[in-house]
Order: sequence, then C-alpha cells, then structure tokens
Amino acid sequence: MFVNLGQNRLPPQLMRGTLLNTAAIAVGAIAGMSAGRWIPPAAETVVLDGMGLVVIGIAVRMILQSKNVLVVVAAVAIGGLLGLAMGLNSGLDGLAEWAKVRLGGGGRFTEGLVTTTVLYCVGPMTIMGCLQDGLEGRSELLVVKSMMDGISAVFFAAAMGGGVLVTAVVVLILQGALTLLAHPLRRLADDAEVIQEAGATGGTLLLGIALGLLNIKHVAVANYLPALVLAPMLVALSRRFRRPDTPPAPSE
Repeated sequence: MFVNLGQNRLPPQLMRGTLLNTAAIAVGAIAGMSAGRWIPPAAETVVLDGMGLVVIGIAVRMILQSKNVLVVVAAVAIGGLLGLAMGLNSGLDGLAEWAKVRLGGGGRFTEGLVTTTVLYCVGPMTIMGCLQDGLEGRSELLVVKSMMDGISAVFFAAAMGGGVLVTAVVVLILQGALTLLAHPLRRLADDAEVIQEAGATGGTLLLGIALGLLNIKHVAVANYLPALVLAPMLVALSRRFRRPDTPPAPSE
C-alpha cells in the first residue's frame, strides 16, 4: 500500500526505478568497455552510424508530437543563448576531462559522456518515469527505459569508452532529483500539452546528438539544456495570450 500523495511521507519503493536505470547503464557500459578492446575502428564506425540513425528516428518521432512549434523554436533559441551564457557545454566538457584524467579514459571519453548524458536524460520517459516513481512508487516506465539504456550503453561504451560509465552517475543524480521533486512537479504528469512540447524540445536536442554521431556537424547540445525548462514555461505563457476557445497552434 502506498501512502496518500497529500502527505509528506515518501512511497516505500521510492527511487527503485532510478537505481535500476543507473545499474543498467553501468552494467552495459562495463560490458561495452570490455568488448570494445576487440572491436576494430571500422566496426566502431558502423556501430556509431547505426546508433545515429536510431537516434534520428527517436528524435523525429518526439518532434512530430508538438502541437505548437513556436514554443519549441522559442525554447531552443532562448535556451541555447542561456546555456551559452552559463557555459553549460564547456562545463560538461570540463567535467568529462576531469573524470577522464582520474579514470584513464580514451580519446572519445568526453564525447561518450556528453552524448549519452543528453541521450539518457532529455526524453519524456525520463520525466514521466520519475514522476510516476516519486508519486506512486511505480517504476514501469523506468524499467523499460532501463532496458533501452542498458542495451545502448553496451554499444556506446564499446565505441567511446569509459565516459558512458560516468553517465550512470549523472543519471542517478538527475533522475533522483526529479523523483524527489515529484510532488511539486506532479501537475506536469496531467498536462498533455506541456509533455508534448517538452518532449518535442528534447527531440530537437536528440537530433543534434545524432548529427554528431554521424559526423555531419558537431552541435554543442549541452548549451540547449535550459530549453527543457523553458518549454513548459512558454506553454503556460502562450495560454495567457490564447483565447479560451482557441485551440493550440497545429504543428507544421
């Protein structure tokens, strides 16, 4: 039996989903790092190209969920400027270099950490899964996410090395924080428009990751992370200027 959500006590199984997700990424990364020693460079290229194509598919699906593309455009543009001013990408690169020196990572350590951190943290399954875990003590969504993340971690770690293992710690911190803040954020779980636009914004960031995996263009995706916070705020702002009988703008 779970406690009443109005009380200030926590569900008995709180954080189970996040702990499972962290363990899955860590195990997958360790397996991939072991296998990576025997994988030739040509095979690494094939793996990363394949992952890039998969990420494009995921990103496009998320972007197409948007019903108000102006919210996504504004969130990404303003969020990118804020992230640049805050030095988010350089900060994440610095964290990766710090961890690389202490863990003795290879040449793609930083790329692996940055890529998988964004990939594992921006999707709607992260938000909804953590809210479900924190509010109801249920971890079904995070169990599915754990399986997906664990499998992909094998391939990313095989090609990029130990940076993926450090991502497990980042996921533990970020998803743990979302789970613990589930009660203040519980209204998000019932707001379909916020979830759609935040998901579409996250999909745009994933598209930037895919471009990097395919060596088309390097995008400093970490700088755009504030867009994930701005998207719900812009949805709320757009409602203030929308007439009660006016539906959301259709996506193009």
